[in-house]
Amino acid sequence: MDELDARIVEILVADGRASFSRIGGEIGLSTNATAARIRRLEAQGVIVGYRAILAQETPEPDAGIEGFIDVRLPPESDSAEFLAWAGRHRAVADAVHVTGPYDYLLHIRVRDMRALDQLLRELKTTGRASQTQTRIALR
Repeated sequence: MDELDARIVEILVADGRASFSRIGGEIGLSTNATAARIRRLEAQGVIVGYRAILAQETPEPDAGIEGFIDVRLPPESDSAEFLAWAGRHRAVADAVHVTGPYDYLLHIRVRDMRALDQLLRELKTTGRASQTQTRIALR
């Protein structure tokens, strides 16, 4: 990933609906060259998806439970599938690949303990996590 790719990703993180034309104009490339770079970033797994975040799904900054979940995947699992799953889950604010005994660290925000329990169940079923460890943010 070069400097132009990094700038493209930065623009898309700020506005996932930015057009190829607009992005190209900001980075100094043609629309076609910009589209080709974005498609390559998608194929390489740098960009794994786009999503709409609805106001009613975004908790207030001090509402609910914020936490972190360490996730270990089975050796035969596909990490791209897991990242796609995490990207689609509204409780997952961020998912990062980490070193150490776990594969991923999820930054999560849920409404209450019941929602946290549901998220953990989904992680092990549809997310296919083999092991999790949860930490709740106190402040």
